[in-house]
Amino acid sequence: MNKFSVIMTVFDNGNDLEQHLPAFLTQTYEPGYEVIVVDESSTDNTDDVLKLMKQQYSHLYSTFLPKPDIHVTRKRLALTIGVKAAKNEWIILSDINSFPQSATWLQSISDNLSTGSGIMLGYYKKSELNMRLFDDLETISDYIIKGERQRTNGHKGTRKRKFIGKYDFIVVRADEAHELLKYFEQPVGFCRLLSLRVSIFFRNLF
Repeated sequence: MNKFSVIMTVFDNGNDLEQHLPAFLTQTYEPGYEVIVVDESSTDNTDDVLKLMKQQYSHLYSTFLPKPDIHVTRKRLALTIGVKAAKNEWIILSDINSFPQSATWLQSISDNLSTGSGIMLGYYKKSELNMRLFDDLETISDYIIKGERQRTNGHKGTRKRKFIGKYDFIVVRADEAHELLKYFEQPVGFCRLLSLRVSIFFRNLF
């Protein structure tokens, strides 16, 4: 059975954690899982919320990213810390504001995973969960580069966000996660971004 490590980064998301983190922590998934939250030097009550929740949920872990130099790729560094701390074979990269819509979220992901190498993008559509499996990192790279470009507040796209390359979470094998993170926060010029938009839109029509 597949075991998952759900990883997310937060910055001044104390209220969001109180509202949405329980949806990650109350999954009915028999093989077990862990949730790792990387706090990017929050200045609100994020640390207090995490301390209280860790008392209630033994599978919740948190770590802290000191405020880095402004030139450091902050998001990628924070996720790298989370991936290094993960203990399970599958990594789920999510966002506190892209939370599971049901207690069977992990079971649905497990049911859709390939037994071989694979990377998956997940999309919420109201109460439904849609997933798309990719064969390798090269195939998914355009989606990551575009979707993670200067992302700060989660994937808050429109109802048609799938067609414009946005997604709610990524599922990847732990041994491929570090390679995948290389695509995060890559600088993208206007022409390259336009090319990505057009390519992803037409690929997602089929």
